Amino acid sequence: MVAMDPDQLNAFLSAAFPGAEHWIQVVRADDDGVELRQPFADGQLRPGGTISGPTLMTLADTVAYVAVVSRIGPEFLTVTSHLAMDFLRKPPPAALRATGELLKLGRRQALVAVRIYSEANDELVAYATSTYALPSTPSVPRADLEEQP
Repeated sequence: MVAMDPDQLNAFLSAAFPGAEHWIQVVRADDDGVELRQPFADGQLRPGGTISGPTLMTLADTVAYVAVVSRIGPEFLTVTSHLAMDFLRKPPPAALRATGELLKLGRRQALVAVRIYSEANDELVAYATSTYALPSTPSVPRADLEEQP
């Protein structure tokens, strides 16, 4: 069940990361996951005219964060404990669209799958999995979650 809708998530991101509204937007949050859009900016390019790896990794990490927070509520201290990234093809200079699917949500950790697409041609350009450590003293009770091994 989703705890925060896109408007609430966008406000949360702006509070957690001042200025986030200029570089990222949550467009969907539902039981299937989240979708974010990152507009293109020249500063995202690396030599060769493709979007840089750090840009893709930042987007993947942000999508995973939003996927977790969309389910557990506004927890600023939810943090990345692992991020694995596969770069599948060079993204052209264009906006990016990314989806995040919560694969496992436990008491202490969450596992998220992230897919990043180029809006130039809607091709999958990167895939990531991310594990998030959840705060030990949540502000929202999570008694209904299963225990994470």
